[in-house]
Amino acid sequence: MKPYLFSTSSHPDTIHVNPLEISFLQPAIEFSQYDYLILTSKQAVRALSKYKYDDYKEKQGLCISKATAQSFKDANGKVLKIGTGYGDNLSEIITSYPKDTKWLYLRAKEVASNFAEVTRSCGYCIDEIVVYKSSCSLNVKTVKITQKAILIFTSPSSVKCFLKYHKLNEDYSVIVIGKTTAKAIPPYIKPIIANEPSIESCLKIIN
Repeated sequence: MKPYLFSTSSHPDTIHVNPLEISFLQPAIEFSQYDYLILTSKQAVRALSKYKYDDYKEKQGLCISKATAQSFKDANGKVLKIGTGYGDNLSEIITSYPKDTKWLYLRAKEVASNFAEVTRSCGYCIDEIVVYKSSCSLNVKTVKITQKAILIFTSPSSVKCFLKYHKLNEDYSVIVIGKTTAKAIPPYIKPIIANEPSIESCLKIIN
């Protein structure tokens, strides 16, 4: 039986359910004011593609994970460094640069980590611009989950949207992509956390 994958990204070995509808906002951005970009999702990369490539093509991106970095590379972006999938790790990388380095965090309306605020409070220059927002899709509302199903969640928002329409039964096996997503799971369920923040790593737990 294939596992259910609640993610904006699909995988052929799963029953893919996209839990989110993404809306891109495209606010005005003066890319020339910044030294580096901060990208924490594939959606941020997609939002960036709504702007003129010439305006940001020389800006390297600090990417939260290998998947986000690959998405940025596929969009002809230049990767500065790759994090371990968590906001705390991005803070460690940012604080290794001079305090007058100017960072631009391209983010969602709602985010799970406050790393930018925490790092900024230590005197580092990080501007945040909301470039997309998400809402729960009808896909997650209408999906039928079988008994003893394996569920994979790749973000706190994917858990939130699932719980909006369904309950996590105790006979489900729940796998999450990382610690931040695990925190969104109700306390009566003990999820399995993937070794790396990727869908492939989640699937290795099953295999």
